[in-house]
This record gives sequence, structure tokens and C-alpha cells, in this order.
Amino acid sequence: MRKIVSGKLHGIRVTESNLEYHGSITLDPAHCEAAGILPLEFVEIWNKNSGARISTYVILGQRGSRCCVLNGAAARTCQPGDELIICGSAYVGADEIVDASPAVLTFDASNNVVERLRYSVTRDGAGRYQFAIVDEDGVRLQPPLKSGVRQKRAS
Repeated sequence: MRKIVSGKLHGIRVTESNLEYHGSITLDPAHCEAAGILPLEFVEIWNKNSGARISTYVILGQRGSRCCVLNGAAARTCQPGDELIICGSAYVGADEIVDASPAVLTFDASNNVVERLRYSVTRDGAGRYQFAIVDEDGVRLQPPLKSGVRQKRAS
């Protein structure tokens, strides 16, 4: 079994830190549903501002609130406004990776969804793995370049 990405919220901003609440991260249910992240699921959280990496579980906040609240001990790792990557995972057999199509949401500074992407893994005729990022229209995007800018693939 291999641990792979099952869904990702990329660039979501912390809206609040609540040291006094039970541990967890509170997220907008609409964001979780779109990324395939379930309530009580453990997620990895990577803070792009501080470099902190933590693991905690998801609880659902108010739908449409665009909230991202770090609770309990996790509140010590993030400040409001910090940009996070929140990643769910799943265990799959090596042959099942080509059936996976994890959703990746990207966000603006107000936690509105900017892009809805998917990761795709296929095998070529020689059995080698091929990786692609696919947008909502099914257009393959180039993986990030050194500058971090993605480009649509030239057909």
C-alpha cells in the first residue's frame, strides 16, 4: 500500500486561531466536499509562511463562511492570514494509483476558490508513470516551472 494525496486545499488562508477550543481545524464544508475531505479525517497542514507542519483532524464550520480555524495546540502554529496547504491522504495499492483523481482547490486571499484542478496519473505503453495536472475543462496543464507558473500544455 502507498500513501497518496486524496484531496488538497492549496493556499487557503487562516481566518482565526482558537487556542481554547478542542484540537482540530475547522473548515467550510463546501471546501471540504469539493476537495473530497471528510469530517474527522486526519489531514496534514503545511504553513507556507512559517514552514510549520502539523497533523490534525477536520471539523466542519458554517457552510459558506470560507473559514479556516486552527484550534487547540494547532493554534500555536498558525496566525490569521497565514497561507496553508491542507492535504488529505489515502492508502492505495500501486495498481490503483491510476484510478485516483484527487481534487486540488486553489484560493485567493479571501478564501474564494480560484481553481478546481485534478491530479492524474497514467501509464504509457512502456508501463512508465505519467503525471498531469488537469483543469475543470480537462485541459492538461504543465507541472509548475521554476518560476512556479503553470502553463497550459501546447497541443
